[in-house]
Amino acid sequence: MSEFPPASLRPLIQEVFELLKSRNETISVAETAAGGLISACLLSTPGASSIYKGGLTEDETEEREKTNKVYTLESRLAYAGWTTANIEGYKGPTTTIVAEMADHVRQTLGSTYTVSESGTAGPTGGTTRNRTPGYVAVAVSTTHGTYKREVEIGSADREKNMVAFAGEGLKLLRDVIVGRAVL
Repeated sequence: MSEFPPASLRPLIQEVFELLKSRNETISVAETAAGGLISACLLSTPGASSIYKGGLTEDETEEREKTNKVYTLESRLAYAGWTTANIEGYKGPTTTIVAEMADHVRQTLGSTYTVSESGTAGPTGGTTRNRTPGYVAVAVSTTHGTYKREVEIGSADREKNMVAFAGEGLKLLRDVIVGRAVL
Protein backbone atom coordinates (compact mmCIF):
# COMPACT_ATOMS: atom_id res chain seq x y z
CA MET A 1 0.00 0.00 0.00
CA SER A 2 1.81 3.09 -1.22
CA GLU A 3 -0.88 5.64 -0.42
CA PHE A 4 -3.13 6.24 2.52
CA PRO A 5 -5.97 5.90 2.82
CA PRO A 6 -6.22 3.27 0.09
CA ALA A 7 -7.80 4.76 -3.03
CA SER A 8 -10.37 1.94 -3.10
CA LEU A 9 -11.73 3.08 0.28
CA ARG A 10 -11.70 6.87 -0.16
CA PRO A 11 -15.25 7.31 -1.55
CA LEU A 12 -16.66 5.05 1.17
CA ILE A 13 -14.74 6.86 3.92
CA GLN A 14 -16.03 10.22 2.69
CA GLU A 15 -19.60 8.92 2.41
CA VAL A 16 -19.56 7.52 5.97
CA PHE A 17 -17.99 10.71 7.34
CA GLU A 18 -20.57 12.95 5.65
CA LEU A 19 -23.46 10.78 6.84
CA LEU A 20 -22.27 10.83 10.43
CA LYS A 21 -21.47 14.55 10.41
CA SER A 22 -24.80 15.57 8.82
CA ARG A 23 -26.71 13.54 11.40
CA ASN A 24 -24.56 14.71 14.33
CA GLU A 25 -23.81 11.05 15.11
CA THR A 26 -20.63 9.40 16.36
CA ILE A 27 -18.62 6.26 15.73
CA SER A 28 -16.29 4.05 17.74
CA VAL A 29 -14.32 1.10 16.41
CA ALA A 30 -13.26 -2.32 17.73
CA GLU A 31 -11.07 -4.13 15.25
CA THR A 32 -8.66 -7.02 15.16
CA ALA A 33 -7.57 -8.36 11.77
CA ALA A 34 -7.82 -4.96 10.02
CA GLY A 35 -5.12 -3.80 12.44
CA GLY A 36 -6.45 -0.29 12.99
CA LEU A 37 -7.22 0.54 9.35
CA ILE A 38 -10.88 1.37 10.01
CA SER A 39 -9.91 3.88 12.68
CA ALA A 40 -7.07 5.27 10.60
CA CYS A 41 -9.34 5.67 7.57
CA LEU A 42 -11.94 7.56 9.56
CA LEU A 43 -9.29 9.69 11.25
CA SER A 44 -7.68 10.59 7.92
CA THR A 45 -10.67 12.83 7.16
CA PRO A 46 -10.37 16.47 8.23
CA GLY A 47 -12.85 17.13 11.03
CA ALA A 48 -12.80 13.52 12.24
CA SER A 49 -12.83 14.59 15.88
CA SER A 50 -16.46 15.63 15.43
CA ILE A 51 -17.56 12.04 14.71
CA TYR A 52 -14.88 9.72 16.17
CA LYS A 53 -15.26 8.66 19.83
CA GLY A 54 -12.38 6.17 20.02
CA GLY A 55 -11.14 2.80 18.97
CA LEU A 56 -9.76 -0.50 20.15
CA THR A 57 -7.30 -2.51 18.08
CA GLU A 58 -6.07 -5.97 18.99
CA ASP A 59 -3.46 -8.18 17.35
CA GLU A 60 -5.14 -11.39 16.15
CA THR A 61 -2.13 -13.16 14.66
CA GLU A 62 -1.40 -16.72 15.66
CA GLU A 63 2.18 -15.74 16.45
CA ARG A 64 1.00 -13.06 18.88
CA GLU A 65 -1.33 -15.51 20.63
CA LYS A 66 1.46 -18.06 20.96
CA THR A 67 4.17 -15.69 22.15
CA ASN A 68 2.18 -13.18 24.14
CA LYS A 69 -1.08 -14.79 25.15
CA VAL A 70 -1.26 -12.87 28.43
CA TYR A 71 -1.32 -9.55 26.59
CA THR A 72 -4.12 -10.67 24.29
CA LEU A 73 -6.10 -12.13 27.18
CA GLU A 74 -5.65 -9.01 29.31
CA SER A 75 -6.62 -6.66 26.52
CA ARG A 76 -9.79 -8.55 25.70
CA LEU A 77 -10.77 -8.85 29.35
CA ALA A 78 -10.00 -5.19 30.07
CA TYR A 79 -11.35 -3.48 26.97
CA ALA A 80 -13.54 -5.77 24.86
CA GLY A 81 -15.95 -6.97 27.54
CA TRP A 82 -14.72 -10.55 27.43
CA THR A 83 -14.80 -12.97 30.33
CA THR A 84 -12.56 -15.95 30.97
CA ALA A 85 -15.36 -18.11 29.50
CA ASN A 86 -14.93 -16.29 26.16
CA ILE A 87 -11.23 -17.08 26.15
CA GLU A 88 -11.67 -20.73 27.15
CA GLY A 89 -14.25 -21.39 24.43
CA TYR A 90 -12.57 -19.35 21.68
CA LYS A 91 -12.54 -21.12 18.30
CA GLY A 92 -11.85 -18.16 16.04
CA PRO A 93 -13.78 -15.09 14.89
CA THR A 94 -17.57 -15.21 14.57
CA THR A 95 -20.33 -12.69 14.06
CA THR A 96 -21.46 -13.32 17.65
CA ILE A 97 -18.03 -12.41 19.01
CA VAL A 98 -17.73 -9.21 16.96
CA ALA A 99 -21.32 -8.23 17.81
CA GLU A 100 -20.63 -8.60 21.53
CA MET A 101 -17.42 -6.61 21.18
CA ALA A 102 -19.23 -3.87 19.24
CA ASP A 103 -22.01 -3.67 21.83
CA HIS A 104 -19.53 -3.41 24.69
CA VAL A 105 -17.41 -0.71 23.06
CA ARG A 106 -20.46 1.34 22.00
CA GLN A 107 -21.86 1.28 25.52
CA THR A 108 -18.47 2.06 27.06
CA LEU A 109 -17.67 5.00 24.75
CA GLY A 110 -21.23 6.26 24.32
CA SER A 111 -21.10 6.44 20.53
CA THR A 112 -24.08 6.24 18.20
CA TYR A 113 -22.49 3.30 16.37
CA THR A 114 -19.60 0.93 16.87
CA VAL A 115 -18.17 -1.01 13.95
CA SER A 116 -16.27 -4.17 14.85
CA GLU A 117 -14.46 -6.82 12.85
CA SER A 118 -12.40 -9.94 13.37
CA GLY A 119 -11.07 -12.30 10.77
CA THR A 120 -8.13 -14.24 9.44
CA ALA A 121 -5.89 -11.96 7.40
CA GLY A 122 -3.45 -14.70 6.41
CA PRO A 123 -1.32 -15.84 4.84
CA THR A 124 -1.75 -18.76 7.24
CA GLY A 125 -4.86 -19.84 9.06
CA GLY A 126 -6.78 -22.89 10.10
CA THR A 127 -9.04 -25.47 8.56
CA THR A 128 -12.42 -24.24 9.77
CA ARG A 129 -14.28 -21.69 7.65
CA ASN A 130 -13.74 -18.82 10.09
CA ARG A 131 -10.00 -19.48 10.31
CA THR A 132 -9.43 -19.60 6.56
CA PRO A 133 -7.39 -16.64 5.23
CA GLY A 134 -9.75 -14.03 3.83
CA TYR A 135 -12.64 -14.68 6.23
CA VAL A 136 -14.01 -11.71 8.20
CA ALA A 137 -16.96 -11.23 10.54
CA VAL A 138 -18.20 -7.64 10.91
CA ALA A 139 -20.83 -6.05 13.14
CA VAL A 140 -22.29 -2.62 13.75
CA SER A 141 -23.86 -1.93 17.14
CA THR A 142 -26.67 0.61 17.49
CA THR A 143 -29.19 1.40 20.23
CA HIS A 144 -31.88 -0.56 18.33
CA GLY A 145 -29.82 -3.67 17.56
CA THR A 146 -26.58 -5.08 16.24
CA TYR A 147 -26.14 -5.83 12.55
CA LYS A 148 -23.84 -8.69 11.50
CA ARG A 149 -22.26 -9.87 8.29
CA GLU A 150 -19.72 -12.52 7.22
CA VAL A 151 -17.56 -12.18 4.12
CA GLU A 152 -15.02 -14.46 2.49
CA ILE A 153 -12.52 -12.50 0.41
CA GLY A 154 -10.90 -15.65 -1.01
CA SER A 155 -7.32 -14.48 -0.67
CA ALA A 156 -4.30 -15.31 1.47
CA ASP A 157 -2.74 -11.89 0.76
CA ARG A 158 -2.53 -10.30 4.22
CA GLU A 159 -2.31 -6.68 3.07
CA LYS A 160 -5.15 -7.06 0.58
CA ASN A 161 -7.31 -8.77 3.22
CA MET A 162 -6.68 -6.08 5.83
CA VAL A 163 -7.82 -3.37 3.40
CA ALA A 164 -10.80 -5.50 2.34
CA PHE A 165 -11.76 -6.15 5.98
CA ALA A 166 -11.70 -2.41 6.69
CA GLY A 167 -13.85 -1.86 3.61
CA GLU A 168 -16.36 -4.50 4.71
CA GLY A 169 -16.69 -2.84 8.12
CA LEU A 170 -17.20 0.58 6.54
CA LYS A 171 -19.74 -0.83 4.04
CA LEU A 172 -21.82 -2.39 6.79
CA LEU A 173 -21.64 0.85 8.77
CA ARG A 174 -22.85 2.82 5.75
CA ASP A 175 -25.63 0.31 5.09
CA VAL A 176 -26.80 0.57 8.70
CA ILE A 177 -26.76 4.38 8.66
CA VAL A 178 -28.80 4.62 5.46
CA GLY A 179 -31.22 1.85 6.44
CA ARG A 180 -30.12 -0.83 3.96
CA ALA A 181 -28.95 -3.37 6.55
CA VAL A 182 -31.27 -5.96 8.08
CA LEU A 183 -31.06 -7.17 11.68
